Amino acid sequence: MSAVRYAVGIDLGTTHCVMAAVDLTASDRDAVVERIEAIPQLTAPGAVEERLMLPSFLYLPHPDELRAEDRVLPWDESPPFVIGELARTMGGRTPIRLVASAKSWLCHPGVDRRAAILPVEAPEEVARVSPLQASMRYLEHLQAAWDQQHPDAPLTEQDVVLTVPASFDPVARELTAEAAAAVGLNQLVLLEEPQAALYHWILASGGEWRKQVRVGDIILVIDLGGGTADFSLIAVTERDGSLELVRVAVGDHILLGGDNMDLALAHAVRAKLAEQGIQLDPWQLQGLTHGCRNAKELLLSDASVECVPVVVPSRGSRLIGGTLRTELTREEVTRNLVEGFFPRVDAAARPAGRARAALTKLGLPYAQDAAMSRHLAAFLGRQVGATRDLEGFAGRLPDSATFLHPTAVLFNGGVFKAQSLLERTLDVLNDWLAAENAPPARLLAGMDLDLAVARGAAYYGYVRRGGGVRIRGGTAKAYYVGVESAVPAVPGMEPPIEVLCIAPFGMEEGTQAQLPPQEVGLVIGEPVRFRFFGSSVRRVDQVGTVLEQWTPEEVEELEEIEATLPAEDRQPGEVVPVRLHAAVTEVGTLRLEAVPRVGTETWKVEFDVRGEE
Repeated sequence: MSAVRYAVGIDLGTTHCVMAAVDLTASDRDAVVERIEAIPQLTAPGAVEERLMLPSFLYLPHPDELRAEDRVLPWDESPPFVIGELARTMGGRTPIRLVASAKSWLCHPGVDRRAAILPVEAPEEVARVSPLQASMRYLEHLQAAWDQQHPDAPLTEQDVVLTVPASFDPVARELTAEAAAAVGLNQLVLLEEPQAALYHWILASGGEWRKQVRVGDIILVIDLGGGTADFSLIAVTERDGSLELVRVAVGDHILLGGDNMDLALAHAVRAKLAEQGIQLDPWQLQGLTHGCRNAKELLLSDASVECVPVVVPSRGSRLIGGTLRTELTREEVTRNLVEGFFPRVDAAARPAGRARAALTKLGLPYAQDAAMSRHLAAFLGRQVGATRDLEGFAGRLPDSATFLHPTAVLFNGGVFKAQSLLERTLDVLNDWLAAENAPPARLLAGMDLDLAVARGAAYYGYVRRGGGVRIRGGTAKAYYVGVESAVPAVPGMEPPIEVLCIAPFGMEEGTQAQLPPQEVGLVIGEPVRFRFFGSSVRRVDQVGTVLEQWTPEEVEELEEIEATLPAEDRQPGEVVPVRLHAAVTEVGTLRLEAVPRVGTETWKVEFDVRGEE
């Protein structure tokens, strides 16, 4: 095996994938140079072009739709599916064959993410894929593209940093790591996307970042991409006379982003067509949504363009003659997106909920409230105490504050290429701060909103080898395991549950927690459920802390694991006294080990969805 030459950052995004690299063997270690890797992909049948971004779309064509020679890639492969720009184009015409938002499905706890469920509404003749398989397909394409351009440094032998949303739970992290391992990427670490964005900002500043922030600053990272909204808070502290960055909080996983905006524009266009007496069916609305996305991206990226034509696909046999044409204007985009997704609200606003129908179609758990500003207000309000116990931050936030006061903001994600959306978000935040007599938050500029995450991930790979500036973070939550109380049976009542802290907030990747002093009983040899819990606000709980009562705002229940632990030489159903030992792996998954009082055997459980011990 050749020596590791590159740190490769991969942004496996909801709508785009990007790959960047830092040469670890460069002679000038003081001048870190990263570059974006070009990704060859089909842009039309039989036509291959290199692009900086690979659209995260997988199209499953009809056998008669594309010839084998139309699908040939530079590495002499002709897969039965299409990935990238051509997939997005073909999916706009036939959306029932398009796999999109696989990343969002990968973190959906309500479905079997290993089952072939995508595209969700595809007819029976379409061979579906699982969210895990779709993620693997994108990684396979990126790996092949890299290996073609770097034959002497295959990707499987490089340090790979794969980014995930900060709000990904351990299950989604485990699945992401599994997808990477399936294509041979075993030298892998996972990095939260907001942290990657901040790493890119540090790198892009050319060493000047220390002049833009100071001790006591709270940096709010707002990452709004195609499918998700991610919030993170990073504190600027001091250690041994040098500035240090510490991630202190992350938000919930919110399925709200550019996809929602595309759909909102599609509904606005449909209403405009309805006024002309033209009615669209649901299939046409899907195609219109893809057309609105392309129009939105052009209007928001080019101020000289005032309107863009939009084509509505037809089901009829007269495809050209039956195609509808309309347009999307800059004024329509601004009105629908700015006021619809970034309304001016006060800091006490919270996302609105609604009563849901008892029966619903299989789909993603999208945010019920489209107002980004209300989700941001909820996040900052919930994290009002995030810096209370941080050294050097005592007294910086007034006791009367109703939300944590950021002093600087870093934006990331393609949505914020629209200057109007960025400015509205900053204006709303600064209105909140002014209402509590706090200074306005500064904008940290210089970001490449499409490419920053991959670039920052590559830089992080360099940092892990001893160079540059490292952001301290660890786990974004404290983790607990449920322990059932031994009480007499009562009709209609389950035994009460206590939760035992097994991993404190901020526990670093690659570390282990000390054994808590408590012994608990472990049931072996028969099916059991492990109930796990997490808290993003209880920052002082240590290993061994027991909670008998808590509120849903403090502690949330995570996905449980069903398992049958081997009995070995013991009787099935025996309760073995054990102490629990937790470790956080390099990829951010939590492993729990049960160590018996006597004997040499141990039982291990991981946060995964396989149900294996």
